[in-house]
Amino acid sequence: MTTVKRTMPAKPAQSAIQDAGALGARVAAAPDRRTAALSGAVTGHADGPRRVMRRIGTVLRWALTLAIGAMFLYPLVWLLAASLKPRAEVFDNRLIPKTWSFENYTEVWSQLPLASWFLNSVFIAVAGATLMTLASSMVAFGFAYFRFPGKNVLFGLVLATMMLPGAVTLVPNYLIWKYLGFLGTTVPLWGGALFGSAFYIFLMRQFYRGIPRELFEAARVDGCTYFGLFRRIAFPLALPSAVIVWLFEFQASWNNFQGALIYLNFGTPEEYTVPLGINYAMTLFSPTAGGHGDYQYVMVASVAVTLPMLILFAFGQRYFVGGLAGVGVKG
Repeated sequence: MTTVKRTMPAKPAQSAIQDAGALGARVAAAPDRRTAALSGAVTGHADGPRRVMRRIGTVLRWALTLAIGAMFLYPLVWLLAASLKPRAEVFDNRLIPKTWSFENYTEVWSQLPLASWFLNSVFIAVAGATLMTLASSMVAFGFAYFRFPGKNVLFGLVLATMMLPGAVTLVPNYLIWKYLGFLGTTVPLWGGALFGSAFYIFLMRQFYRGIPRELFEAARVDGCTYFGLFRRIAFPLALPSAVIVWLFEFQASWNNFQGALIYLNFGTPEEYTVPLGINYAMTLFSPTAGGHGDYQYVMVASVAVTLPMLILFAFGQRYFVGGLAGVGVKG
């Protein structure tokens, strides 16, 4: 009689025990590895090459930013330095004057009618920017709110006017203002803002389209007029975009040399704007025109007329950035 000797499968059991032990070790080691990785990420010791590359990238970005910033700041620093130099050293290209002449900033007011130029430019820029903002906002609200046949075609025609070069309408506009008798006055420099601008109309319309229409319908139920919708609801909500339009138009009017040259060149120098006045000063002090080369006064005038734009942007940059971001998201 044969007996069957049954033996236990020792090897599979031992293997299972070993596998279980290895699995437990991996599970136990996993938090340690995560902790080590986290510690390496924090301290920067685990990924040395990657950390070095990040630092090199940071250094390159800062170097590029500083280089571009220096390129933009160099003309302004050069102008400021030239305004503080005597006549003989204005064009020596030193960013730090060898001889300081602070009296240039007091003598320029007696050499040039700078105060008159400044006031003329401020009036034209404020009037033009304000009228342009109001006119463009109202037209844009009409395109955004009202629904009428041919609205898209009409809006396309308005946008098509942006494609016209300024030189095309230069002569017709001149003849119109001449017929109306406004040559030699400041009216042509700000009166055109009453008709708005295609670009500003497009900008404001995009913002108005983001306002829920239910607000206007609820106001209409309460008896609000169409102009009340614009004045009480639409324009206050679109104030960031309106500030952008105002700043853009103020800058355009402030730097408008061509318009002043065409419409104001008939009067006396006291009636000039700042850009036309600086051009007049360049001619006045030019040795070829009988001047003595006192260009330091031109530099002082240039610095004085640059400061208002810098101050204006410093105060309006919050609306400027926020308004552009809002238009970009809603557009």
